[in-house]
Amino acid sequence: MTSQANPDSVGTAAEGKTVDADEVAFFAKIADSWWDPKGPFKPLHMLNPTRLLYIRQNVEQHFGLEAGAREPFKGLRLLDIGCGGGLISEPMARLGADVVAVDASDKNIKTASLHAGQSGLDIDFRHTTAEALAEAGEKFDIIVNMEVVEHVADVGAYLGACKNLMKPGGIMLLSTINRTPKAYLFAIIGAEHVLRWLPVGAHDWNKFLKPLELADYVQKTGLQASAPTGYVFNPLSQKWRLDDRDVSVNYAMAAYNTEG
Repeated sequence: MTSQANPDSVGTAAEGKTVDADEVAFFAKIADSWWDPKGPFKPLHMLNPTRLLYIRQNVEQHFGLEAGAREPFKGLRLLDIGCGGGLISEPMARLGADVVAVDASDKNIKTASLHAGQSGLDIDFRHTTAEALAEAGEKFDIIVNMEVVEHVADVGAYLGACKNLMKPGGIMLLSTINRTPKAYLFAIIGAEHVLRWLPVGAHDWNKFLKPLELADYVQKTGLQASAPTGYVFNPLSQKWRLDDRDVSVNYAMAAYNTEG
């Protein structure tokens, strides 16, 4: 099996009113480093096992799937929005999902498509936006929306487009960063300026969302929001864990389409 990129992809950024062109350009500059675990995306490589655990647990519970099955997502259509280099798209495909992965950066899509092809994975990579997919009438059982909402130009419009992409009974998994002094200290000062885990300018603290704010955006689209779950980093073990009590920096949330 081979991955595929959208043959109509042109330019460097897909257009859409929720796309922040500056954000797209910033990450396009380092797109070649997506799969380097010691490169500028090192924090995502470290966080990825915890993100994948959150996605799998919530999807299995929501659809009543067999926990621990080799391909529990088989028969489900999954959209990975803001897929970057495919760090989540590839594991989702291995879990059996029919994966469509999109990004506003053409360079990210080319990087992701090349890596997935080398891994023998069949993933439909597209250089496009959530709005364009919604306008085309695309529908999905699962939407994965990891570390994206803090980079878009209009959160309400963006999540509205995502809602229109969900099948009745579908689920969307989101994760982002809380707008707290602790998040500023750890995610910006620590990760960007001290540890150099991320390029300086990767995040804008003013665009971070508190859990109640994200839940409000979700519910205004007509979806039902879950309670947030924190991603908590242990500096001694250098590992992340899920924690329902601590959402002070990174956190995740599920959104459900209860229509139909």
